[in-house]
Amino acid sequence: MSSDPNHRYYITTSIPYVNASPHIGHALEFVQTDAFARFHRLMGDDTRFLTGTDENSLTNVLAAEREGIPTADLVERNAATFIGLTKLLNISNDDFIRTAVEERHIAGARKLWQACAANGDIYKKHYRGLYCVRCEQFYTEEELDNGLCPEHHIPPELVEEENYFFRLSRYGDEILELIDSGRLRVIPETRKNEVRSFVARGLEDFSLSRSRTRARGWGVEVPDDPDQVMYVWFDALANYITALNFGGDQELYKRYWVENRQRVHVIGKGILRFHAVYWPGMLLSAGEPLPSTVFVHGYLTIDGEKMSKSLGNVVDPADLVDRYGAEGVRYWMLREVPPTGDADYTDDKLERRYNADLANDLGNLLNRTISMIQRYRGGKVPASIDPKSGEALGVNGLAEAITTAMGIEYDPQHALATIWDCIVQANRYVETTSPWTLAKSERGGNTDATRALDTSLYTLAETLRVVAVALQPFLPETSVRIAQQLGVALGEQPWLEELKWGLLQPGTTVNKPEPIFPRLETVVSEPSR
Repeated sequence: MSSDPNHRYYITTSIPYVNASPHIGHALEFVQTDAFARFHRLMGDDTRFLTGTDENSLTNVLAAEREGIPTADLVERNAATFIGLTKLLNISNDDFIRTAVEERHIAGARKLWQACAANGDIYKKHYRGLYCVRCEQFYTEEELDNGLCPEHHIPPELVEEENYFFRLSRYGDEILELIDSGRLRVIPETRKNEVRSFVARGLEDFSLSRSRTRARGWGVEVPDDPDQVMYVWFDALANYITALNFGGDQELYKRYWVENRQRVHVIGKGILRFHAVYWPGMLLSAGEPLPSTVFVHGYLTIDGEKMSKSLGNVVDPADLVDRYGAEGVRYWMLREVPPTGDADYTDDKLERRYNADLANDLGNLLNRTISMIQRYRGGKVPASIDPKSGEALGVNGLAEAITTAMGIEYDPQHALATIWDCIVQANRYVETTSPWTLAKSERGGNTDATRALDTSLYTLAETLRVVAVALQPFLPETSVRIAQQLGVALGEQPWLEELKWGLLQPGTTVNKPEPIFPRLETVVSEPSR
């Protein structure tokens, strides 16, 4: 593992409530985060990827009550479905934190509380306010939308009790400076401006606990006060460091948080305030380093509406994987969905993108190339390398484009679009060079046709090799299947080196062509390009 802090990378998803099974919005966050983690591993960074489940919320308790089962049983069952989804989508997380059952989390959350308390930032007072249980958040009258929670469109409940509070008001100027200086980077710029505007209006202290009675006895107990449990956001946000054993020996915490300059949270826009304001305030109070980047994605919607179990418009990602495969689902999410914007999901949109890009562009290119090498060159890659072809087909610029898109801009959509430009150019190259016509001329004794056919086949095979290398952060299984059909191995050289043109060895034996993305027959027409 790298000893250089500049070559370490720690990335996390948010941890979702487990009051219900996951929907495709959760899958989107898993897939985006996975692509960033895989990219950094390929770049040689010492990478750690965390996800998990938020199990101590009142939302989970109420869901269990509705089902008539113990809260522990509900969170155990639903946490298993989230773990299962990471497997279905081929998510490469190094760790999975469960906040209700793991001692490392409970110990770390208490340690963070005690550090904030020691700094004089935790106090107790009587409070009366409007609370949305689904957000686990208090709202002022001004923040409501016609009296409803702006996120879930339900009326908040009036809560009145004595709780502990955190002195967030102390840290407004410091958080503003962090945002303005870029030391706390919020992506995209619109979300950065949203956070800045919220902080500039003046920060109010927020509740850190709730009574054990209202929590139904569920949650992390407040140190030295058994009648209170931690407010879900203090408990939940702490997971990013408790998973690194902040409350224990701290070896991982030092490596991936204290001594690492890349500490990245991937979250949905609905929880921006907690991650870019509350969490930095808590860490400042405790005297611990802050995240370096908060990447904020949008929502997947159905007919323009945010997915909600109560609206009955939730799409099951496991069902999508069953119908389209993990790679088909991953591709749609990374290529079709703007990385920081909303997108409306329909089966039709996924199927059209699948057929146009995966089955037609990539699948046909691979099948035709392998078949022609077998038919015209006995299954051996010919020895005719044209150094200009890499430039002509856009391959030479892939390394720089992908590293900029993924390492700086956090934009997998742009990275995939660049890769697909090469695939589209290669398909045009097939038509332009017409290998079948060259083969016919070759049979007539035309030696120029032989050289041209060798060049054409090598160029197509080498383009596919580079595409296989480039696709690894996004479609890892597809990368392997392309490489296997080409008869090459991935990972024998550093990733950026493998993206260079001309590394495919002449004489390499290709394998039997097999469809990697069988065409879906449910789509009537293709989208216009």
